[in-house]
Amino acid sequence: MNVQPNQHSLLQQSGIAILLLFFMLLTRSSHALTSVALPDASLAVFLLGGILLRRAAWFVLFFLVAATIDFGAAAWNSYFAFCLTDAYWGLVPAYGVMWLGGRWLARQADAFALSRYLPVTLLTTFLAFVISTQTYYLFSGRFPNNGLHETIQHGWNYLPVSLGYPMMYFAMIWLVAQGYRHVRSLRSANS
Repeated sequence: MNVQPNQHSLLQQSGIAILLLFFMLLTRSSHALTSVALPDASLAVFLLGGILLRRAAWFVLFFLVAATIDFGAAAWNSYFAFCLTDAYWGLVPAYGVMWLGGRWLARQADAFALSRYLPVTLLTTFLAFVISTQTYYLFSGRFPNNGLHETIQHGWNYLPVSLGYPMMYFAMIWLVAQGYRHVRSLRSANS
């Protein structure tokens, strides 16, 4: 699936954005739409947005929707407000890393070539984890300011889950892309 700039019309981009944002809404960790909590797919959504939508305006919209979900959930139930601190703005560069990784993949001959897709998804997810975790521990005001060394020790407890769930989504996305590619080649062969 080679994704080039301007490949999608504005209508197609809007449809893609709506699907991705709906998926974000269903999986955002503070959602209240279902009784089953699905793992947060925000990192995967931002990377896919970078691949399929590319433009910075879409990134801004996606971040505003994520913030609206989070702040709306906090207004509905104060339990969800625990992470809404001054450190919340650390999500901008964390999600930005994902978006830029997606943009880089989109410029490749094959955005879903495993030799590029896997390292980029691993690296961007790890960087997003480090950025979001460290900004939270350093700037939330909820932890004693003992320096970067101590905050790194606390945050690493969350690394397996913070990498595992996004990588699960990235694996599913890759499989869907491969399936789409296979069906498309079968249709071409039968034409």
